[in-house]
Amino acid sequence: MTQRKGTSLVVGGGMFGVTASRELQARGWQVTLVDPGPIPHPLAASTDISKIVRLAYGSDETYTELMEEAMETWREWNRGWPEPLFHETGVLMLTRSPMAPGSFEYESFRVLEERRRRPLRLTPADLRKRFPGWKAQSYVDGFFQSEGGYAESGRVVARLVELASAERVSVRPDVSVAGLLEEGNRVTGIQTSRGERLLADQIILAVGAWTSKLLPHLAGSLTPSAHPIYHFRPPSKRLYTQQLFPVFTADISATGWYGFPINRDGIVKISNHGTGHKLDPDIPRQAPADDETALRRFLDETFPTLAPVPIVEKRWCFYCDTRDEHFWIDRDPQREGLIVAAGDSGHAFKFAPVMGRLIADAVEDVPSPWRQKFRWRPDANPPRGEEEARHHG
Repeated sequence: MTQRKGTSLVVGGGMFGVTASRELQARGWQVTLVDPGPIPHPLAASTDISKIVRLAYGSDETYTELMEEAMETWREWNRGWPEPLFHETGVLMLTRSPMAPGSFEYESFRVLEERRRRPLRLTPADLRKRFPGWKAQSYVDGFFQSEGGYAESGRVVARLVELASAERVSVRPDVSVAGLLEEGNRVTGIQTSRGERLLADQIILAVGAWTSKLLPHLAGSLTPSAHPIYHFRPPSKRLYTQQLFPVFTADISATGWYGFPINRDGIVKISNHGTGHKLDPDIPRQAPADDETALRRFLDETFPTLAPVPIVEKRWCFYCDTRDEHFWIDRDPQREGLIVAAGDSGHAFKFAPVMGRLIADAVEDVPSPWRQKFRWRPDANPPRGEEEARHHG
């Protein structure tokens, strides 16, 4: 029997929180996971119907290396789950001008080749032949990477929570946090909105876009941003099956657009990985009209048969952005017993198979090659974010 190391309280039932809970429980901690519910939360970055799982990370080999490990575990999870929730459709990454050194696609292609991942370079003729739903003349270069695809994100979170409960994590999906409990310079627990005091040796805050609400002193380092997601139900499914319409990015660092093949419910999802809108996640709002105008222009230029199809649902995805767009997973140097696991910056979900380890290492203060990249860094203020796929305007 594993000897218990102490108690840990994980606040937030999204991907960061549930993977941390499972890993800490496996390492011998007595874990309680709390969330206001429902899980998955309808506005959280972890939810919705799909998230891209890709190896390509431009010139950043740190993330590519970490994703190589995560990819193997995604496949392992699929083999052990009642139904596959990771769909390896491959990932299509195209550009409107020839790939050039320094661009996201060129550097991704170069790194993948050097790591022997065998990306396939494509011409407009290749695109026209293999992926007929695209307007081939709009995209002159790019590549197809057979490894990768998408995860059914909401279903994955729900499955991981089920597994956490089976592994004796105490899951409480009805707890709203009113504030932290502190004694001197140590965080000892949380006060719930119903007046309950929950105490633990280690408190892990994994609340995403809501981080700065609980930790106002981090408001300049961890900020929410809202990004539009659009769902379509095309009348003809053939062009949007995963064989003809894999997960894609469409000159993403210049446009922000990416999307997914038709899913089990007949939905094609298109979204934008850009600067987003600075909104309060507790005050949902409709996407601005100019966002939809930009969407229709993109569809006209890229997927002519999808362009006239009505939107069946539009919603926000709330990122928790760091200034440099790297994750924020570290112990609070000013408050003992508090660990912050946040800063998804719109590209964390694919790391679900390894995220629990990254967070648990921070809880236990275990050295790892990743700790420096994701360290506590309130003074970091680069001229722009460093996630190379993101469109920065």
